[in-house]
Amino acid sequence: VNEWTKRGPLEWQDYTYKEVRVTASEKDYKGWVLTTDPVSANIVLVNFLEDGSMSVTGIMGHAVQTVETVNEGDQGVREKLMHLFTSGDCQAHNLEDLEKRKNSLRKWLEKNHIPVTEQGDSPRTLCVAGVLTIDPPYGPENCSSSNEIILSRVQDLIQGHLAASP
Repeated sequence: VNEWTKRGPLEWQDYTYKEVRVTASEKDYKGWVLTTDPVSANIVLVNFLEDGSMSVTGIMGHAVQTVETVNEGDQGVREKLMHLFTSGDCQAHNLEDLEKRKNSLRKWLEKNHIPVTEQGDSPRTLCVAGVLTIDPPYGPENCSSSNEIILSRVQDLIQGHLAASP
């Protein structure tokens, strides 16, 4: 068992979002640590390329011999790494956009004779007929209800609304 795998997840976490040089059994690697698997000790490194793309490398935990920090990184690098694998829908929508989406969806539902109320703080949750809720950012996947039939119908309506709106 090597030094790296003897350490635990809390120690490995210290390397997250830092640029490191990893010496492994077959070769050396350099890159920014995106994450370390808490079970296998595998390391995921990201390198930002000149053309704006990136490369992602996985190094097996059992092969790691040494890990040394090359660059502590800054908030910019940290944010870039944190948002790498979140799709556009997952990233924070600003409240103004959410408000527009909510109002547009609410009007659409009312036009389709579906009773809608709002609840909670801003951004507010839409409540349909007291049996279904639609959370921000107000897509079909943001609906929840114990009634499968109502859930399915409202999700279809929202899908139609999204297809019709720009």
